[in-house]
Amino acid sequence: MRKLLLLLLLIFSTSVFAQLPRSLMTSTQRISSFDEYDGSVYMKSKYKESSVIDERSGTFDAKLKYNIYSDALEYKDGSNYFAIRKVPTIHARIDGDYFYYCNFKTQRGLKRDGYYVLVELNDKYRIYKRFTLDIKEPKKNDLTSLEEAGELKMVTTYYIEEAGMIMELPMSKKDMLATFSDKESELKQYMKKEKIRLRKEEDLIRLVSRYNALKSSDDTPSRSLLSNRSRGN
Repeated sequence: MRKLLLLLLLIFSTSVFAQLPRSLMTSTQRISSFDEYDGSVYMKSKYKESSVIDERSGTFDAKLKYNIYSDALEYKDGSNYFAIRKVPTIHARIDGDYFYYCNFKTQRGLKRDGYYVLVELNDKYRIYKRFTLDIKEPKKNDLTSLEEAGELKMVTTYYIEEAGMIMELPMSKKDMLATFSDKESELKQYMKKEKIRLRKEEDLIRLVSRYNALKSSDDTPSRSLLSNRSRGN
């Protein structure tokens, strides 16, 4: 994984960058519905120097920011707003995060298209994170009769993906061990010994890597990380 990320960084840093062509963008509009809310629809408030890779035409410079609400990589030109076309062949790097538009499915066959940020890459599986918004609507305070502002909170969810199929990774120890129940005993010991904290991204990666190592040492015909999992959403 580390070697691959270094290779990707090398590609980005040594490519001859050009300005982002309009053919890679679609016209959009600024979302003003949540201007009075606490929080933001954006992952980060400012446009960041970014790289856009179109697998068919090359690498381009752009200032982008990720709109969580509309699940879009936004670009602004004067007063005009654009979004990078949502296709699997166009990727972007913003502040070290690699955004991929993916056409994933759950184990029940439900579509889960959208932008995912690559966290870890393995020959067998990948770990992604996805951002969503928890929206708290404005409401009147019963004591003061004043309206309290609405609130936007970014929620990060992690997924493991194998052959286009994804499964959400739970953030509690109990649920995680239940998810990987075929190696529950070994993983429980590993989490205790290594003091694994699931909400720490690095520790989450280490735990899945450990599970993969345990599965790979099995003599059973199927070593798929998702084949024995319960059917999720």
